[in-house]
Amino acid sequence: MKINNESQIVNGEIYHIISRAVGDTVIFDKEADFYRGIFSIYEFNNSDYVSIWKRRRQISQEKRQRSTLPDYKRIDERKRIVDVLAFSFMPNHLHLMLTQLKDNGIIEFMKKVNGGYAKYFNQKYDRKGHLFNKFKAVHIADEDQLKNTFVYIHTNLISLIEPLWKEKGIKNFTKVQSFLENNKRHSYPDYIGKKNFPSVTQREFLLNVMCGADGCQAEVNDWIKYKTSLET
Repeated sequence: MKINNESQIVNGEIYHIISRAVGDTVIFDKEADFYRGIFSIYEFNNSDYVSIWKRRRQISQEKRQRSTLPDYKRIDERKRIVDVLAFSFMPNHLHLMLTQLKDNGIIEFMKKVNGGYAKYFNQKYDRKGHLFNKFKAVHIADEDQLKNTFVYIHTNLISLIEPLWKEKGIKNFTKVQSFLENNKRHSYPDYIGKKNFPSVTQREFLLNVMCGADGCQAEVNDWIKYKTSLET
């Protein structure tokens, strides 16, 4: 169910969030911009105030410390406001699967992510004005919808290598499978045991529902095979 009223977002429920740039502006195409986006969805998942510039300096200091302290481990002291179950960065929009942990958590999180990234992007490219449209939220009501959304989010990137796959089906199963499993711009690699950005997502729930890494891979591969069978 598409959420038309933000007050309908309920703690403990799962939502598919789509945040699209105004005018379909390309915002995550460059590698540095994508990494800033990843950094944002990790760091802004915190009920405390977050200064990205301060955090970047702190992380640089931590990296230098690691070279002299081999057993050093950073403690995650964030007060998360959502669980980020999945993500996918398209050139002009972002897909997220979120569980709200506190009242207005998703709204607060998306304001931080979109606002923080817009400030970065506008400064970098000498741009003014809003960068994102109002985000859309779809409530995930049952297990079938959950699995379908998991597959949808993690196959969105196919359009980057097969632009007409929605109209004509997928041409090359092996190429698409390898592309999805090795692409850093979504959370799929972490779900199938390939370390990508493991600290960004909370995967335990979905791995349980999907019957582990093998189940995640099977759901995606079955979908690719089906779309390959439609190739014309």
